[in-house]
Amino acid sequence: MTDTGSTKDLDPVEPVAAPADDAGDGVSEEAAGTGPQDDGREAGAVELPDGVWDVVVVGAGPAGSSAAYAAASRGRRVLLLDKAEHPRYKTCGGGIIGPSRDSLPEDFKLPLQDRISAVTFALNGRWTRTRRSKRMLFGVVNRDEFDLRLVQAAEQAGAVLVTGVTATGVEQRGGDSRTVFVTLADGRKVEARAVVGADGSAGRIGRHVGVTFDQIDLGLEAEIPVPESVSRHWAGRIHLDWGPLPGSYGWVFPKTDSGTLTVGVISARGEGERTKEYLAAYIRRLGLSGFEPLVESGHLTRCRAEDSPLSRGRVLVAGDAAGLLEPWTREGISYALRSGRLAGEWAVQVAEAGGAADVRRQALNYAFAIKAGLGVEMRAGKVMLASFEKRPYLFHAAVSLINPAWRAFARTTQGHTTFAQLMRDHRAARKLASVAGRQ
Repeated sequence: MTDTGSTKDLDPVEPVAAPADDAGDGVSEEAAGTGPQDDGREAGAVELPDGVWDVVVVGAGPAGSSAAYAAASRGRRVLLLDKAEHPRYKTCGGGIIGPSRDSLPEDFKLPLQDRISAVTFALNGRWTRTRRSKRMLFGVVNRDEFDLRLVQAAEQAGAVLVTGVTATGVEQRGGDSRTVFVTLADGRKVEARAVVGADGSAGRIGRHVGVTFDQIDLGLEAEIPVPESVSRHWAGRIHLDWGPLPGSYGWVFPKTDSGTLTVGVISARGEGERTKEYLAAYIRRLGLSGFEPLVESGHLTRCRAEDSPLSRGRVLVAGDAAGLLEPWTREGISYALRSGRLAGEWAVQVAEAGGAADVRRQALNYAFAIKAGLGVEMRAGKVMLASFEKRPYLFHAAVSLINPAWRAFARTTQGHTTFAQLMRDHRAARKLASVAGRQ
């Protein structure tokens, strides 16, 4: 269940040939946190507070706001930079699964648009079946409201938010330097003892760290206003369609309170035209082609290579900037919240570190925390994706017809288990992945 990225026009499909510095990520979500690209000039002389900051966070999406909240909650002087003004619109499925809820700031109130307790599964439009849960599977939010509340939580914890500024680079002056400089588009520099990059998978901070990716996918999405009768039909239910392209799937997420449906598809990056055709056919099959989309968008999601760095000197990366998202579903919000929180906590330790050896030790602690949790889940997700690409019908049959498989799916969305735990603890899950993945 992907949470999808920035709001680039769908026609033509520029994201297919997006350059390395394209600002769309997903799933993904942090890229849109820095707003749409422009010519690099600041939209006015935004005033910046003086002095050296303990932690500067670049990007105020879920990962950045979580990092800022975590660092500020520990009494540190934190600056949160973002190119966009908040609230800002962002097309996104907006599914808040269990791990996301568990990683939110204390007393955070989710602005839920819908509570999902049913899933309709289809195999490229065929063999449809709806499964229902007695308990809520997950909630759905509008990202503008959700992201704004995360920013406000960081501010309430003590972080200082400055919007309308673009980070263009990072300067670290020698291994023993106690500070690092974030360069802005207008030439000004912000000095910090630690930096967290949460500016998207194509952002400048990840490039500075040297983040590499081994999976790049294209997501296309439409935000469709619908009449109340249609909205009621979808209330409490999502649609998942295992698609015609290897590793592809489509989704419908209802935003009942807003009267909209988020409809999207995702597949491998090189299948741009076929992905666009899949989205059009999917909308047609759902009976939604008669409604005018409010927004049509495209984005690239990027998963990190397993040996990709998570830090460089006093700079850490989190969320999409680190390539952290679930490889099979391309879900990114929970990964952003969890990695952002860890980045904020360890950035405090980096800020307090003395020499280069101490900085390195704290940065390695952050990398270990990520790899021991999210890294394990990503490895399992890549196994699932490789199997799903070959035999999606086996996955469809499992969740549609086999009650234990459906319950495992439900427990995963609720946050009671993970793909990694399922494959470790259940022979049937390992068998399914093995059989599906055979040549």
